Amino acid sequence: MVTASPSRAHPATSSLRMRVLIADETTMGCQLLKTALARSRFRFDVVTCATSCSEIAECMQAGPVDVAVVSQNLQGGPFAGFQALNELQTSFPSVRAIILLNSSARDLVIDAFRAGAEGVVCRTESIAVLCKCIQMVHKGQIWANSHQLHFILETLMSSTPLRVISSRERCVLAQRELEVAHLVAEGLTNREIAQKLGVAENIVRNHLFRIYDKLNISSRVELGLYLTHQKHH
Repeated sequence: MVTASPSRAHPATSSLRMRVLIADETTMGCQLLKTALARSRFRFDVVTCATSCSEIAECMQAGPVDVAVVSQNLQGGPFAGFQALNELQTSFPSVRAIILLNSSARDLVIDAFRAGAEGVVCRTESIAVLCKCIQMVHKGQIWANSHQLHFILETLMSSTPLRVISSRERCVLAQRELEVAHLVAEGLTNREIAQKLGVAENIVRNHLFRIYDKLNISSRVELGLYLTHQKHH
């Protein structure tokens, strides 16, 4: 199992229960997952369950959630879980999302991360793996097994010329952009980066926009995965 650098910072919550939302295609599926998580050794508190995108939105409005575990298929139809991820990323960006896939097919894994998932677990894996995934994503880690991570990195490297250093060894990113990029990969939020660098938060957002543009990426998850890959090459 591979975990990449954090994509967002999270307060120290080791003594607190992790508030989890479960979204599955059926009510029975939700109940089975809830029971399994309650029996684990981790401090999970399944605060709500949902079976559709609309129910997820209602549940999110009702109370705080730390991690959303969303199945690939919901009552809205096959792959409705991907729509739910997009909506969560847009409306509730502080909530960390995990998707349960029916298989680890390459396209599904790639689409899951593009939709905003920070963790991917296949239903062929054990509940113990899901529990560990929830714990690590809650801490700000990106969770994927080695095959899934390979899919993501291969796609990033083949679809765009992702290089912090150019072929002539000239840094593509400016020095301050490099600082911001690495702080993002360490899991700091824009506000925390601004405080650390002594600049306004909108300056950090502008730096991030230019970083995404230069590296041809679109999310903190992609940036974290890419910089993790760079460290090993």
